[in-house]
Amino acid sequence: MKYFDQFNSNTYAGSGNQLYFAMNENEMRTGRVFYKISAGGEYNYSVLFSNIIDSTYDDGSISHKNLICENWTIHSARIGRCVSINLPENISETVMDDEDEQADIRVFDFKTICFNGQKTKEVMPGEFFASNPVKCMFEKDEYLCLEMTFSGKMIPYHEETLLPVFVKENEKWKYSKFMPFAGMIGCDREVKGRIAYFGDSITQGIGTKTNSYLHWNALLSEKMGSDYSYWNLGIGYGRANDAASDGAWMYKAKQNDIVFVCYGVNDIRQGQAEEQIKSDLTSIIDTLKKSGKKVILQTIPPFNYQGKDIEKWKRLNSYILTELAQKVDFVFDNTGILGKEGNPEEALYGGHPNEEGYEIWANALFEKLRCKFSLSTGEML
Repeated sequence: MKYFDQFNSNTYAGSGNQLYFAMNENEMRTGRVFYKISAGGEYNYSVLFSNIIDSTYDDGSISHKNLICENWTIHSARIGRCVSINLPENISETVMDDEDEQADIRVFDFKTICFNGQKTKEVMPGEFFASNPVKCMFEKDEYLCLEMTFSGKMIPYHEETLLPVFVKENEKWKYSKFMPFAGMIGCDREVKGRIAYFGDSITQGIGTKTNSYLHWNALLSEKMGSDYSYWNLGIGYGRANDAASDGAWMYKAKQNDIVFVCYGVNDIRQGQAEEQIKSDLTSIIDTLKKSGKKVILQTIPPFNYQGKDIEKWKRLNSYILTELAQKVDFVFDNTGILGKEGNPEEALYGGHPNEEGYEIWANALFEKLRCKFSLSTGEML
């Protein structure tokens, strides 16, 4: 896509396609999703979408990697600016109107976005598409509000989202995840390089509160600085086996210069054979390297493994630290900081780390990277 020649990510949010939902015939819905902007300034923005499911959800009985979604329709779309968001403790109970000061999610400076010059868009099965660019001004940590009116019988969305998402019902905005998510909030900001985080729910940031942006790669990105763009491709339940299929998910990863890879938890938990996991991890690395990408690989994090899975996890991490380390630009062993002393398979901060665990992880990884990675050139030392 020529899209990637001009646009790169300007949020740390993860919002890939995880599941799909259906709407009733003749039903139309209007929804809003909010993305925190990571680098301020006035740029041309273009929002990227995909009509393909990226990864396998749970046991794969509902949706799976590379599933092509059917036609659906965008009746109108616009993006607006939101200065701040204050959410109640239980976001699922949020109901507000456009001027609700309690939630403080007031949106202004709306601009209509078009698709190939048209205000409506018939989305084709398996289609990647982007909106026409529109110039917008955002300060760092303000929010881009994507508002869409849509309909269809099979629409991709993100079930485990950490983003504020609302659907309009009876002239009120009610928390609901059932709306399409942008794959990338792209802008034409010039950067030294593009960095992607390729992984599962732990990479997405599950374990943190909605809208907190306190997951490990958001914190790491802040430390790395605004000379780069950062694209969070983490998705809950995602597996190495999904990424290794070289489908839509891998296609996104290959649009970057440096790719952080962290997989294996769900492969182990879903009973994938050890040799298959090794093969899938190897395939991910080989595919990225053949595409000319720098690869930073991490060990499989602790997740309170039980029984035979403990030894499988240890052997797989040994394989990463010995065999796969020779194929990548850098390997980071996260087990020493995330696992319990004496029982590293047990997650010290939870299988999905809490905010303390993510912060410790980001700090440790950044310190290691400072010795291996030039922030001024984007090159490995």
